[in-house]
Amino acid sequence: MGFFDIYSVVFLVIAVAIFWKLRSVLGTRSGSEKPPVDRFLPPAPPTGDNVVPLARGFAGPASPPAMPGSAEPDAVPSSALDEALRLIAQADRGFDQTHFIGGAKVAYEMIVTAFAGGDRKTLKPLLGKSVYDNFAGAIDERERLGHIVETKFVGIDRAEIVEARLKGGLAEVAVRFVSQLITATLDRDSVVVDGDATRVIDVVDIWTFARDVASSDPNWRLVSTDNG
Repeated sequence: MGFFDIYSVVFLVIAVAIFWKLRSVLGTRSGSEKPPVDRFLPPAPPTGDNVVPLARGFAGPASPPAMPGSAEPDAVPSSALDEALRLIAQADRGFDQTHFIGGAKVAYEMIVTAFAGGDRKTLKPLLGKSVYDNFAGAIDERERLGHIVETKFVGIDRAEIVEARLKGGLAEVAVRFVSQLITATLDRDSVVVDGDATRVIDVVDIWTFARDVASSDPNWRLVSTDNG
């Protein structure tokens, strides 16, 4: 009985530490089988002076090169992206690009891993409703077929803010991730039906995180995914 209690406490502490790390970076004001794709909808035309449309922030060589594993400079000075991020920072004084990128990387790994493992409990607080429904539906179908996904997260080579928008108090920030995974889908007989359990693949995703800057809830949630 003592053995059970000790390890129960250990696992509880680990779970709390992971949640606190994500909240303290992505969700604070101090600031294969890939997941199903919920394509970006084109941004609505501006309807007021305080609307900044999702805007590309760089065009090829104009952006300074990044050191491997480092956060990107995120915005070319005086670009539309730079202006959008400035307005978000004005609306949310705790917004910090460096901290946001760090938290987004933690969220990316958690979400990819949880989706592969069919962990709906971990996914739900990290995703907007439509994205969660999409992910949960894919997990349901996978379970119906008796498929399992084996995924090893190798790492994130690059993460950079590529689009941003502030409209009606809702801030949206899109991050382009370049990551490496080993992933394979197996059927009931453990036969690989998709992916490769021995090969590292490069994955490029653009994920959009959103938050109501007037809300007391500091958490950003994934509201859209797209292929890079």
